[in-house]
Amino acid sequence: MTAASDKADAIDVLVVDDDFMVARVHRAFVERVEPFRVVGTAHTGGQAIEAADELRPDLILLDLYLPDLFGLDVIPRLRTAGHDCDVMVISAATEADTVRGAVRRGVVDYLLKPFDFEDLRLRLERYAAQRGRLLTTVVRGQADVDRVLAGAFAPAPASTLPKGMSVETAGLIERALRAADGTLSASECAALTGVSRVSARRYLEYFHGTGSAEVSLRYGAAGRPERRYGWRA
Repeated sequence: MTAASDKADAIDVLVVDDDFMVARVHRAFVERVEPFRVVGTAHTGGQAIEAADELRPDLILLDLYLPDLFGLDVIPRLRTAGHDCDVMVISAATEADTVRGAVRRGVVDYLLKPFDFEDLRLRLERYAAQRGRLLTTVVRGQADVDRVLAGAFAPAPASTLPKGMSVETAGLIERALRAADGTLSASECAALTGVSRVSARRYLEYFHGTGSAEVSLRYGAAGRPERRYGWRA
């Protein structure tokens, strides 16, 4: 593949976060996922709008607690300036009004801090798959329109699982979740299915990202809370 085709296939990302170190971590995460590449970073709402003007990103990873603007207020300014880039919110904000506001402004995803690389990778891969379907869809009638609209909210079909994931393992994890009496941790799911804990966690997070599974946190005496997964009825 030529350098020109690599550039054409790339999904350009602008990382926006008021914390320089956090922005650096997010940038490193994104650059580990193909075909994404970070074209710039910004640390205020004003810088984000200026960077969008200059860099024309396909996707913006947008923090909400910026020093000059609330992150959601950046989105209508981007639209007014003529930018149709997609926006993925990355924030610690858990208020229902904020989440609803993000949905109303058309964000493609909403990822809560703190998170790890796998959390972001699954969402980026899902976004890339959805974006590819939108770019290649030919609309011949209402069924095609319905398929496009449903693609933004429905779980991806098995044929569009993220790279490196198999239909067989996805089915194995799904059956374990469905059969569980309550919720499962990644370690418990791994023990039940015979896959590694890392693999189990990746598939569980995939199902959570598509809306098929829900996540709850169990707090122990010390350390990070344990993420537990349950299949949505």
